[in-house]
Amino acid sequence: MKFGVWSTVLLYLVLAFLLEEASAGRDFYKILGVRKTANKNEIKKAYRKLAKELHPDKNKDDPNASEKFQDLGAAYEVLSDEDKRKLYDRCGEECVKKEGMMDGGMDPFAQFFGDFGFGFGGQEQRETPKGANIVMDLYVSMEELYNGNFVEITRNKPVMKPASGTRKCNCRQEMVTRNLGPGRFQMMQQTICDECPNVKLVNEERTIEIEIEQGMEDGQETRFSGEGEPHIDGEPGDLIMKIKTIPHQRFERRGDDLYTNVTISLQDALVGFTMDIDHLDGHKVSIVREKITWPGARIRKNGEGMPNYENNNLRGTMYITFDVEFPKTQLSDTEKEDIKNLLNQSSINRVYNGLRFS
Repeated sequence: MKFGVWSTVLLYLVLAFLLEEASAGRDFYKILGVRKTANKNEIKKAYRKLAKELHPDKNKDDPNASEKFQDLGAAYEVLSDEDKRKLYDRCGEECVKKEGMMDGGMDPFAQFFGDFGFGFGGQEQRETPKGANIVMDLYVSMEELYNGNFVEITRNKPVMKPASGTRKCNCRQEMVTRNLGPGRFQMMQQTICDECPNVKLVNEERTIEIEIEQGMEDGQETRFSGEGEPHIDGEPGDLIMKIKTIPHQRFERRGDDLYTNVTISLQDALVGFTMDIDHLDGHKVSIVREKITWPGARIRKNGEGMPNYENNNLRGTMYITFDVEFPKTQLSDTEKEDIKNLLNQSSINRVYNGLRFS
């Protein structure tokens, strides 16, 4: 009897768990492959990566490609919005739907990549005329290139809207034969145009989100299809954003390596010193010198350079060159003698060509 009661209780618990799981809806964190503690940038980065991989145009052999892509869009719609995410964390997808906060109206793919995707179907020949591309410099800081970031830009985009009347388009020269009289004909060229619905250009404000990926370099481009100049008889061109680094106060970048200079006192140059350099993400690079440091001496810190664009786990080298600041006060005769006795150096006066020719 007791066994039967416990079996019934266990069955009810299992059913309740299954019902709760079913009502909870989709696991958006699992779909995006992020932790529940992921910040907004991590969510955006995960969506951008998966959107490229799961786009239906790139997975035409997968019958579930569209469904997976829709799930991905729904996950991003909810988790990228602070209010929707709080509600989802509290009671799941169904709660978000009941509150009318999940209508699927947003298009995150277009927000990241433009209206017309990546052109995965590159085999198709497109003869439709296209508007001019817009190429713009995107100025970014060294910190953004080291850590990665998302940047929003607002663009006033001219969009074609229907207008009253018609217009002449697709004009071309054709040969026509005209009757000039009995038994007289003449062939001549004539402009022929199609009558098309009229359109007008209206400015619309668009917000575009650009990911500054770790390790990107000057000249690298991010292309947004369909965000360029419109073409009245075809498709708009593309918007191309080119990375341009803002000069940094402390670091110079060469490839994946970072270069910086440090000025130390003559005392530290002779007796040694300990110091920290603030890196681009705030962590400290520790320097310990227990030997003499001469002007122009350079040390290297492996793994403290920029992240490699292809593999962020690889990092370049930081090169630190030391400048020595000499005291500006005059020394007394006694001090000079003390220094001579301490250093115990003979005078070395050599004249030579110090220029280096490559």
